[in-house]
Amino acid sequence: MLGRNKFCLGLFSANCSNGMTMTKAPERWDNTWDNNVKAAQLADDAGIEFMLPVGRWKGYGGDTNSQSSNFETITWATGLLASTKTISVFGTVHAALIHPVFAAKQMATADHVGHGRFGLNVVAGWNTAEFDMFGVSLLPQDDRYAYAEEWITITRRIWTEPETFDFNGRFFQLKQVQGMPKPYSGRPLIMSAGSSDAGSAFAFRNADCLFMVINDVDSMAKQVAALREKSKGGTFGVFASSHLVARPTRKEAEDYYAYIVDEMGDWAAADYMAKARETGKSTPKELLHQHQMKRRFIGGCGTWPVVGSYDDVVDTYSRFSAAGLQGMAVGLIHYIDEFPHLRDEVLPRMERVGLREPVNVVRRRAAPD
Repeated sequence: MLGRNKFCLGLFSANCSNGMTMTKAPERWDNTWDNNVKAAQLADDAGIEFMLPVGRWKGYGGDTNSQSSNFETITWATGLLASTKTISVFGTVHAALIHPVFAAKQMATADHVGHGRFGLNVVAGWNTAEFDMFGVSLLPQDDRYAYAEEWITITRRIWTEPETFDFNGRFFQLKQVQGMPKPYSGRPLIMSAGSSDAGSAFAFRNADCLFMVINDVDSMAKQVAALREKSKGGTFGVFASSHLVARPTRKEAEDYYAYIVDEMGDWAAADYMAKARETGKSTPKELLHQHQMKRRFIGGCGTWPVVGSYDDVVDTYSRFSAAGLQGMAVGLIHYIDEFPHLRDEVLPRMERVGLREPVNVVRRRAAPD
């Protein structure tokens, strides 16, 4: 992900029913295992850099109950890594819901299956209803990240230290910890999606890249610059998430998006998500219940909508790149049926403007001597 192309792309949330949408449109994503494998292989063949799942345990109600059917992400990643050749596949882990000794072993196994292509997205959690399913209290936000910091420290030590160790922290007291085998090569790439001050500080200390939330495109460059300043530069990556509808003309794309959202949208599910997200800080509360934000919930779980002609999409990605983003995680209405718009139309245009190189060039450069 870091450096293969000027602007990287990944498929986001294919492990969940409806993907990233809350639409009743019949062509919405059906997250069968065979569909996930086919989507991953399409992305792999096209040179897409990564697959990123959502860590989900409970749906959002309404008529669609979006994301209620979901594959557990480390198992999902292991299966996709065995079915692909070059793409990176992440597991999204709620630190509070899985013990770090167990998780470290799971993820090292996945990394061997993928010959070093597994990535970890560690999250502190925000969905009270999901935590209630586990009988786990959702801690105050700063405490959630303090817990996650101990969790990732233990995990990284298991991955990297040759000798057994004890750990005595605020949340974990562990004796004679060990873990073999180590990950395939070094350690997996670590990302974090916390957008609050506590979340971004956690990412700077513990991760290789941060996924930010875009709430306003006009101020995005300042946001990215501030994040890079706090991260003290280096190779730290800043990414964002979006949902994509690309068509030959802007009108076709906007008309289809209006059909998906305004005509076929599940507004009860959008209301549920707006209320559920009040416990987090990624989106200001005054925005959560606005009509436009609920349209974003329906179109792509609140991520930024990239809707337009193929040229419009590339212009948007160029603007994001100029603002300092290194890439996007992308949700599609249907990850197989919509993929030709991305592969056959958007990617070649990105190559022509210098955002990406042809996939054969990237793979030749990355191949071992």
